[in-house]
Amino acid sequence: MPKNKTHSGTKKRFRVTGSGKVMREQAGHVHKFHEKTPQKARALSKDVLVSKADVKKVKKLLGI
Repeated sequence: MPKNKTHSGTKKRFRVTGSGKVMREQAGHVHKFHEKTPQKARALSKDVLVSKADVKKVKKLLGI
């Protein structure tokens, strides 16, 4: 039986914590910082949990 392959795009965008939660980066944290307040930029830099509805699909793409 062949090995399962990890989806390359998914492994770059998501990470799994030690307890099994799936984290992602927030949208809008890369460009146009001159238009954002420093507080907003810091808030966007933090990782957030993937929505409950998408966790199963993301884990499948990661091979978990």
